[in-house]
Amino acid sequence: MLLLDEGRKLVEVVRATIESYLKEDTYVQKDVPKSFYKQSGVFVTLKSFPNNHLRGCIGFTEPAYTLLEALQDAAIAASTSDPRFPPVTLDELERITVEVTVLTPPMLLEDMSGSQYLDSIKIGRDGLIIEKGFHKGLLLPQVPLEWGWDKGEYISQTCIKAGLPQDAWVSDDVNVYTFSGQIFSETKPRGEVVEQEGCD
Repeated sequence: MLLLDEGRKLVEVVRATIESYLKEDTYVQKDVPKSFYKQSGVFVTLKSFPNNHLRGCIGFTEPAYTLLEALQDAAIAASTSDPRFPPVTLDELERITVEVTVLTPPMLLEDMSGSQYLDSIKIGRDGLIIEKGFHKGLLLPQVPLEWGWDKGEYISQTCIKAGLPQDAWVSDDVNVYTFSGQIFSETKPRGEVVEQEGCD
């Protein structure tokens, strides 16, 4: 688990990385906690302020890179390469809040099917990954809270995110993974950074 001060630093690194990239400056992050050099999955989410609309979200599920490397790559990708949105501009960055989700490694829910998946999922704690063949979709643990989804709608929406029918999760050839995330977000652009709490 990261401390709040470390979470503030995560958000600071995201902003500095995006700004330097958009300015075409060279950016070297110094003086980061030792925890940033451990391998970890991470997602960077950008939202328009004050309407809280999604503006970009990209990250790494698996802990294949150090937290710092993954964070900076995700920051650049979320701001410039999310195919759902045009690239963020420097001016617009002043109207965007930054959210960072540090992930635990995904865990396959084995020997389960149908309603057993629903019994295992905890809203607010668990992120979901649905995988079938070349199809793969992920939703972060905060998403069902933001949309008011129950467990059934949450897993169905993850299937849709994977490009599958919404009831694909009941099939035997679908893999369901859960993971948890520690979430740090700005309350307003360049504002206070808080750690979000999950709920049942």
